[in-house]
Amino acid sequence: MPAVPAPNLRVRLRRWLLAAVLCVAGASAVAWVFDFVVFEVRVAAKWNPYGSVTVYHYYAIPQKSGKTQFIFDLPAPQTCVNALFPHQGWLPCWYLKGHPEQRTNM
Repeated sequence: MPAVPAPNLRVRLRRWLLAAVLCVAGASAVAWVFDFVVFEVRVAAKWNPYGSVTVYHYYAIPQKSGKTQFIFDLPAPQTCVNALFPHQGWLPCWYLKGHPEQRTNM
């Protein structure tokens, strides 16, 4: 029986990289599904699935002179979800707490 040659370095690196990408994708999918299930249980049981964060919103309007004019709104509470990932169209509260200023470019 002839000996099978060992795969070269490029083939081994490609297999390792593919395995790493599949592991990261699988772990991300499992984390999202777990977060979704926990969020849905909290919604069904009314265990505080939503939160509120005060957000500072402003508009950035470019002028013909090349400068930008800023128009600030009053601070307002924004609904968020107490979860790791966004659900039902709401951003996570941990993200809004870290990014309370929201800019709209005109």
